[in-house]
This record gives sequence, C-alpha cells and structure tokens, in this order.
Amino acid sequence: MQRVAFVVFPGFQIMSLAAMSVFEFANLEAPVPRYDVTVVSERGGAVADSAGLRVETKPFGRTAFDTVIVCGGVGAPPPLPRVVAYLRRAVRRSRRVVSICTGAFLLGEAGLLDGRRATTHWLLARELASRFPSIRLDDDRIYTIDGPIWTSAGMSAGLDVALALVEADHGAALARTVARKFVLYHRRAGGQSQFSALLDLEAKSDRIQTALVYARRNLKRALSVDELAAAANLSARQFSRAFRSETGQSPAKAVERLRVEAARLMLDETRHPVDVVARETGFADRERMRRAFVRAFGQPPQALRRHARETG
Repeated sequence: MQRVAFVVFPGFQIMSLAAMSVFEFANLEAPVPRYDVTVVSERGGAVADSAGLRVETKPFGRTAFDTVIVCGGVGAPPPLPRVVAYLRRAVRRSRRVVSICTGAFLLGEAGLLDGRRATTHWLLARELASRFPSIRLDDDRIYTIDGPIWTSAGMSAGLDVALALVEADHGAALARTVARKFVLYHRRAGGQSQFSALLDLEAKSDRIQTALVYARRNLKRALSVDELAAAANLSARQFSRAFRSETGQSPAKAVERLRVEAARLMLDETRHPVDVVARETGFADRERMRRAFVRAFGQPPQALRRHARETG
C-alpha cells in the first residue's frame, strides 16, 4: 500500500483536500486498497483553513511517504520555515512531491523547483517566476511533471493531478473509473490550457450561452449563423448583434476558438492524425486548422503535439 501525505498549514484552501477523494475512490474501486492517506501539519492537531474550517492533522515526523502533496492557499503562502524544512527532507525520502495550486510557492522556497519546469494558478504564475527565477515556468498547463516533482494549477486541477498519479501507479482503467465516479468527462491532460473558451467568452444571457454550448457539442457541423441563431431562438440579425455585444467577438471567431480548443485537446490525448483531428473538430481541412493554430498559439498543430509529448 502506498502512503500519501497531504501537507496543510493555517489558511490553506480546503478545496486542495478534494484530491483526497481520488485516492479514497481508487481504494474502493481496486480489488484491494491501494493508498493510505494522512493529513499532516507542522504541529499536528486541528488546523484552520482559509474559511475557518478546522481539519485534524498529524504532526510532521519521521514517517516516510511514497507521495507528499502540498496544499495551496488563497494566495501565495506566507514564509513557513518548518514546512519548507519538512519538504526538503521529504524529497529525499519520497518518490514524488506534488503541489496543488499555490503550494508551488512552498516547493520553490524549499529549492525543489530550481531548474525545473513548474506551474501554478495563472493569476500567480508571474509572481512565482519572479520570486524563483530559476524555475522554467509553464504558466498555462493543468499540471507539470519534472522528475519526482509534480506541480498543478488552480484548486480544481488537484483532481486532475491526483487522477494522473493514480493512472501512473495503477493504470488508466482505474483512473477512468474514478473519474466517472466524480462525474468527470475525462481526466484533463497536463498540457491542456488552464483557460476554457466557453468561460472566457463570458456570455451574459442564457440564449447566447445556449448557442455556445450547442456549438461546442456540434463542432463537426458547419455551424452557420442561422443555425446558431435557431439554437438561441433568435433571428439571425438579433443573434449576431447580441452575440457580439456580449462576447466582443463574431460568432465565426468564437466557433473557431471552440474548435481550436477541442483540436488541441485531441492532439494532446490521442494519436489521431492531424487530418482526422481537423475533420472531427469541424475544420474543413488540415490547412485551415494550421492557420487557426498559428493565429491562436503562434505554432502549427504538429509543433504543439510534439512539445506536449516531450514535456508531458
């Protein structure tokens, strides 16, 4: 059985501990329990999170853990010398040290990110890079793996990195089963963007949001303005005016963003040829997809796929 420690500190964010449920369900779904999970802190006892909820913990000790996971806080954690000292010891005794969200700052303080690739929540990524300039920052990844050090983005990414840990330990089938228990469509790939096009477009009305969701579910279709307007129950003229007013973009540009996002995910998570990816995500051909990728990322699809495989 693999021992896993979650490291908390006063003011940690409780959502970091949601990742514990991944190991709980892995134990329930496996033929025999796979993980023994403990929450630890500097002195043990009850530790209050950022909202005042108190969590019982065990004190740091000499117990060796297979995996040590550092929780994040609402912002960058304050200096915590004993936590930093514990992490410096842990990296010598553990197979993996993992951070969720701003827990990466504590790994940085401990010197565990020196010369390594790392990520954190996009809002604080530049601060992380400024405080620890030797880090090779991947500021738009869900999670990053560099040797024994795993770092993840915002709090919800803790579920993704925990599922990735389970997959690395016990295979994709168990990770998929656990993901289904959480009603997750899939485990997001580490290289997937921290941003969602649907969220970033910020539709303000239900009708425009309905049209965007319809588009996301039907990317293989041509998706004319008339079709999207019908999904929103508006005339084409009303729809185009309302869409641009709410999102600041034309329907065609927004649909391209949705297609690019879906295509990048397929490139990261499958081995489908670029022609197949282009067809499945509604691009007329690979050349149109290439041009859309260059506009969005400054690189063609093949270059992004190669980078994801080299760094994932």
